[in-house]
Amino acid sequence: MTNGNQPGRDRRRVTITAIAREAGVSVSTVSKVLNGRADVAEGTRSRVEELLDRHAYPRTRRRGSDPAGLIDIVFDELDSPWAVEIIRGAEEVAHASGVGTVVSAIHARSEPADEPARQWLDNLERRRSEGVILVLDELTPDQQARLSALEVPYVVIDPRGEPDPEVPSIGAANWAGGLAATQHLIDLGHRRIAIISGPSGMLCSRARLDGYRGALESAGLPADPALVRYGDFHHESGYVQAGLLLELPDPPTAVFAGSDQQAYGACEAARERGLRIPQDLSIVGFDDLSVSRWFSPPLTTVRQPLAEMGSLAARTLFRLARGETLETRRVELATELVLRESTAPPARRDTP
Repeated sequence: MTNGNQPGRDRRRVTITAIAREAGVSVSTVSKVLNGRADVAEGTRSRVEELLDRHAYPRTRRRGSDPAGLIDIVFDELDSPWAVEIIRGAEEVAHASGVGTVVSAIHARSEPADEPARQWLDNLERRRSEGVILVLDELTPDQQARLSALEVPYVVIDPRGEPDPEVPSIGAANWAGGLAATQHLIDLGHRRIAIISGPSGMLCSRARLDGYRGALESAGLPADPALVRYGDFHHESGYVQAGLLLELPDPPTAVFAGSDQQAYGACEAARERGLRIPQDLSIVGFDDLSVSRWFSPPLTTVRQPLAEMGSLAARTLFRLARGETLETRRVELATELVLRESTAPPARRDTP
């Protein structure tokens, strides 16, 4: 039986957060000590070093000779088919390399919001994962500091804001996708084209909205503010916002939804009002989830290469773990308009 103060037990249980708390410093300070940074006061450094020694905290990761054989994939939530596609792509690459995957959700909308975030980092530290794929709204400075201290490579998929140039990130050509979706509706003859975007603060939402506006501007069409709505990428927000659009005195004849799930909600709102799709209302989605081809009618949508984003993120992790230098830290994969049966020329001819 081992004593609670013996190194073997501490190695399994102690975390950087616990050491920082005991030393009365920030996680970032412990990270600096672990990485040999000079910008730490000597007294603070000595206190942290003493605690690291007492708890037998491992100072360096052992890569190559002692791999963990695991990568982590961390989401805010796991309540979307969108997440499943990313997991599928990453898991295929990991499996082919003989590496397992651990999927976590930090449940960002839960209370207290920081507890699940601490938990996955604690678990990651105990597991000594080979790398992390992050699909999060936000990576806090403390989280970045802990990942840096652990020397765990990580890649961000679809960052919420402008990506940190030092952090590898994978995204999609959202502007081009928004442009293509709107241009398709213009080519069909639609002039009253609405958009149900995603959250206004998200980079991908803003890019799709900019593509929508760019297509209207190129066609000489006014961008009516009443036709621009914001959702959260989920079914219900598409349903609610489409309902409001269809109650306008001059409703749209076409809707570009910022996600397939919002498009499904828009279809439901239209049918409740006795409208036929696409005869009375054309709808375009964004994502090309697998169910969209079986939807009724099959959904015209912009294909976002979600599985490929997951695959590339996993391959990038393995390159980082091998110490390779990346040619670029920001990659955007191409989107593609997939034509199906939810779009058609408008029943009434719109005028600009």
